[in-house]
Amino acid sequence: MSKLEQLIAELCPVGVKHMALGGIAVRTKGTPITATRMKELDKPNAPIKIFAGGKTVAYFDFNDLPEKDINTYPSVIVKSRGVIEFEYYDKPFSHKNEMWSYHSERDDVDIKYLYYFLKTQEDRLREKATSMGAFPQISIPDTEKLPIPLPPLPIQHEIVRILDNFTELTAELTAELTAELTARKKQYKHYRSELLGKCQNMKSLKDISVNSCSGATPKKGVSKYYQNGTIPWLRTQEVVYNEIHETECFITETAVKETSAKWIPENCLIVAISGASAGRCAINKIPLTTNQHCLNIEIDSKQALYKYVFYCVSNQIEDLLDKKEGARGDLNSTRILSLNIPLPSLPEQARIVAILDKFDTLTTDITDGLPAEIEARNKQYEYYRDKLLKFKEAGV
Repeated sequence: MSKLEQLIAELCPVGVKHMALGGIAVRTKGTPITATRMKELDKPNAPIKIFAGGKTVAYFDFNDLPEKDINTYPSVIVKSRGVIEFEYYDKPFSHKNEMWSYHSERDDVDIKYLYYFLKTQEDRLREKATSMGAFPQISIPDTEKLPIPLPPLPIQHEIVRILDNFTELTAELTAELTAELTARKKQYKHYRSELLGKCQNMKSLKDISVNSCSGATPKKGVSKYYQNGTIPWLRTQEVVYNEIHETECFITETAVKETSAKWIPENCLIVAISGASAGRCAINKIPLTTNQHCLNIEIDSKQALYKYVFYCVSNQIEDLLDKKEGARGDLNSTRILSLNIPLPSLPEQARIVAILDKFDTLTTDITDGLPAEIEARNKQYEYYRDKLLKFKEAGV
């Protein structure tokens, strides 16, 4: 029997009491500050960390904030908007006033134990936040009313000790795997550039294509274009140097008939045209339609292998980005189609593709390679964490 099992058998054999988070922890407010002001006052290595939405933070001096807005208790910070999650922090801090945090002044509560338990509730709160509107958000009652299993303090301490050790071990393993993955990706890019840089015969994408077109976005709010749709419809956020086997959205046959949306055959090169995704490319492995921010290029198979062209365009992302224009940094079809790529013989293209496919699988395939192992480590950690933090409720 483990030490934790012995403690549970000794101290709470019939279960533990459950209490609302608001009844066992003190909720603290943040400070009214804008993102612009955070940037102005940010001082690397200053002693006070200021949390904003998502992963945004800044560092201030003590005299930059009212004393009442500075929290010095070890606390759990509630990120309540956009990215819904909890973060533990044990140094002086504050946060924007749309967020809140919890600390404990009770002698039967380990705040780090509360943090670990609250991490098990993130998925449920994220589901609730998504249902509240377009921008995920939770409110104070969502956390105040959360039932917290509160075993005796020695059990809380032992769970924290176990999870601290497990967290450290998982972080070390993930760091090792991430470092290996980074090295593999660097090696992959090196060999890709080497393999694709030997041929001097250059041709533009326009010269090796048999057809090119952009897609369309059927008017939102017109139910006949979307309701019960079965036609795959690709958006630019799904174009991430990958093969497309399915899409997140669908449109109807009516949408194809009445709008500019059109079918493209499988194995086209798809290049994102607009905004932050501009320049990214993909290959569709199924016939589909796309939105207007995708340029879809059907490759002439007598001249080039579509997968070889995909690797060439992926390798020349900087050349593509140099062609961006306008405030949003958009591309257009003419500029993309003018991109020149090296074009060796078809057998040589096939040889290069076979080599790069192996590297690609190792570095990017989520089901076969290092990314899958990293994900497995994190899931293993979450499984054991959740298992440790499940208690029978006393009297139930």
